[in-house]
Amino acid sequence: MFESLLTEKFSNGFDIVLGVALLFSSIFTIILVTLPSQYDPYMDRPLKVVVEEGNEIKVKRKDGSDTSEFKQGRTVQIVVLGDIGRSPRMQYHALSIAKHGGRVFLIGYQESEIHPDIVSNPLIEVVPLVPAPAFLLSSSKLLFPILAPLKVLWQVRSLYRALCYRTQPGRWMLVQNPPSIPTLAVASLVCFIRNTQLVIDWHNFGYSILALKLGNSHPLVKISALYEGVFAKAAKHHFTVTHAMARVLKESYGVTAQALHDRPGPMFRPINPHERSKFLNRFPETAQYAQELTASFNRPWKLIVSSTSWTADEDFSILLDALCTYSAQVAARPGLPNILAIITGKGPQKEHYLGKIRALNQEKKLLNVVIQTAWLTSEDYATLLAAADLGVSLHTSSSGVDLPMKVVDMFGAGLPVIGWGKFEAWSELVKEDVNGKGFESSQQLAEQLLGLLGGKAGLLETLKNGAVEESKNRWDDEWDRVGGKLLRLIE
Repeated sequence: MFESLLTEKFSNGFDIVLGVALLFSSIFTIILVTLPSQYDPYMDRPLKVVVEEGNEIKVKRKDGSDTSEFKQGRTVQIVVLGDIGRSPRMQYHALSIAKHGGRVFLIGYQESEIHPDIVSNPLIEVVPLVPAPAFLLSSSKLLFPILAPLKVLWQVRSLYRALCYRTQPGRWMLVQNPPSIPTLAVASLVCFIRNTQLVIDWHNFGYSILALKLGNSHPLVKISALYEGVFAKAAKHHFTVTHAMARVLKESYGVTAQALHDRPGPMFRPINPHERSKFLNRFPETAQYAQELTASFNRPWKLIVSSTSWTADEDFSILLDALCTYSAQVAARPGLPNILAIITGKGPQKEHYLGKIRALNQEKKLLNVVIQTAWLTSEDYATLLAAADLGVSLHTSSSGVDLPMKVVDMFGAGLPVIGWGKFEAWSELVKEDVNGKGFESSQQLAEQLLGLLGGKAGLLETLKNGAVEESKNRWDDEWDRVGGKLLRLIE
């Protein structure tokens, strides 16, 4: 009886082990069968078909159009876990790669207008990510610990599917950071599976942005910093937007990065007085003030522009306080011009500040200042910058070592800039009293507005000349020198 019981136990145990083995074997088989294809440099070339006579015929797409020629072994996946239209640097990467014969899969959310040259370029394919459901996008700090993991899981699925099954493997995968979670983890895994080299383009540090929401001491911020450090080592190459950021990467994470400074695209350029007048008269936000904004008016107004994302790292109240101070001074100083301030951009705090602006107008604290908000096409935004008298940047830099792209665009349009300059990397972009000025408080900003717009020793004209000179530094030159050589598109 004992032997019978032992035999029965053994049989049951063997059945369980066999079942588990079959389960794991099935899972392993499914994984092997469904794994995405690996990158093969021999296959990374334009498709060609040779008929029996030995002649080549062109391969057509499903819609009947011709396939495009690209350099063998030069396919790049570019990943933006954000809105492609609001990621100009990554769009410029795509255009530069395609310009030099590379093929690009541009992966990200398609929420706003994409650069028209990308849409029309046959070497660039935009692969839109599926956005998360609305309930996962709540900005509630209370719900953040619950919704954030669910949102990350959604992003993991969407990103993995796009990188593995909706695009062909690339020789390189160029990833924008931040956001780092889950981008770096998914990208590292896919690059390992598909035999692709990972390149991280560091715009900032994800943990420093998270700290704005949760505080520096929050456990998630510390975990985020550790996470970035771990996956930074998984990348083959690194770009940064400043030399200061490259230094921090070396000191904190032990990786070597090349600084590839932001430069303006071709649409950002200075314009002549005729182009300016034509734009001011047709643009809705300036049309009724077009005459007052010309030099021939008996007391010309000044047009200032500030592009903001209406987020915590851009404190719009600094500009509001400065404009209130300026407005109070206009009545006492007849030589001061009125200001038309146009604020561009979208973001979570916009409605909050629009309410503040309405209240200040009701309190008659902005009598000599008109504030307009606008969301523009890429072309109109570039022309608006070129038509303005002064640009204002409120970017405060969560890490201290990144730089605002908006200032680069302003310089590209020949627009002098005043901006928040209380961070390490500011001097890499703005030369004090040459093409711009930095401020560290609303009071200092107000003093700069009063001095520059009040005609202080021709300083605004000096800054204008400096900005026009700075506009000669262009993206193509910078990218060719750094990015083109790293991706082996330029010898």
